[in-house]
Amino acid sequence: MESRYEFTAPCHFGIEAVCKREIADLGYEIVSVEDGKVTFAGPLEAGARANVFLRTAQRILLKVGEFRAVTFEELFQGVKGLAWEDYLPRDAHFWVTKATSVKSQLFSTSDIQSIVKKAMVDRMKDHYRINWFPEDGADYPVRVAFYKDVATVSLDLSGESLHKRGYRKMVSKAPIEETLAAGLIKLTPWNRDRILVDPFCGSGTFPIEAAMIGARIAPGMYRDFQGQSWDNLIPARAWKEAFREAGDLVDRTVRMDIQGYDIDPQIVKAARENARRAGVEDLIHFQQRAVHQLNHPKKYGFVITNPPYGERMEDKEDLPTLYREIGQAFSRLDSWSEYVITAYEDAERYIGKKATKNRKIYNGMMKTYFYQFLGPRPPRRKKNKEGQDHE
Repeated sequence: MESRYEFTAPCHFGIEAVCKREIADLGYEIVSVEDGKVTFAGPLEAGARANVFLRTAQRILLKVGEFRAVTFEELFQGVKGLAWEDYLPRDAHFWVTKATSVKSQLFSTSDIQSIVKKAMVDRMKDHYRINWFPEDGADYPVRVAFYKDVATVSLDLSGESLHKRGYRKMVSKAPIEETLAAGLIKLTPWNRDRILVDPFCGSGTFPIEAAMIGARIAPGMYRDFQGQSWDNLIPARAWKEAFREAGDLVDRTVRMDIQGYDIDPQIVKAARENARRAGVEDLIHFQQRAVHQLNHPKKYGFVITNPPYGERMEDKEDLPTLYREIGQAFSRLDSWSEYVITAYEDAERYIGKKATKNRKIYNGMMKTYFYQFLGPRPPRRKKNKEGQDHE
């Protein structure tokens, strides 16, 4: 019988339900859903597929063990009691890349890091019967997360955060992470048959992520992952298989109506370049255009956008005017649904209408609101005699 391992997928606060659905769609068992993370179970190959396919996870961690510790001695013994020899070869280069502590008695992250490393070395010495490790093999970064005195110790399969898809070389002033953009799109009923416009597209993240979802381009198709060098754990064929599966799913025939506007011509140029690198430049129309020019002849479209919210004090006084312009544009698109993520507390007041729904989302450490102004549903499509759709 195939061995079962547990993995953790950290995600943005407020996006957990989307991340859970993505993991379930890959066919893996959900173990738990907590604030900012989803734990799931599967064979080791699940780590490869999760890295390649999950759009909303920040990284994929392979759980080595979990135990309670309120003293550094308990932490040492807990880590030493884990079967590190099942995960780390004799020449492994291993270190504790990150430690976090929330509501726990052990809170000095630098002490946690050094004690965990010492305990790992002690265990490995006993097993491999050597006193000194060359550490000249593959990298095995370790992460330790304390929550309410329970330590979860994991290996980081991803390496660089999964929001780094590899396409965004050029970044605008206040970019939204790719993982968060994908999660917000998936919180809406948008699908590839519907129009999507982002009037503050910046580096193009919302349009690009939507185009990748529509064309079924896996987010990890064009990058490498830390776990690819761990051939003692996940065989190279598992990664090859995941990339091949991703390649087979891409739909090159799809045509979509996705548009991205920005007032800055240099930013528009950068967004086009990012879309080209993501392989979706022919699916998105980018244009230099201010929000007060936003209009569209078609009905029942979607606006999904991240407008400025006064990150600098001097920009704050411009916000009422800007958000009034957003409201006027929305009133011209009266059959559309609009979704706005912003930290600006007075957004609804100046947009001039109350959101149908409002969800709190953490963009990093910043609390933002995802305002959802839902328009009417489009009429059901009827089939004509030839079986083709028409309105």
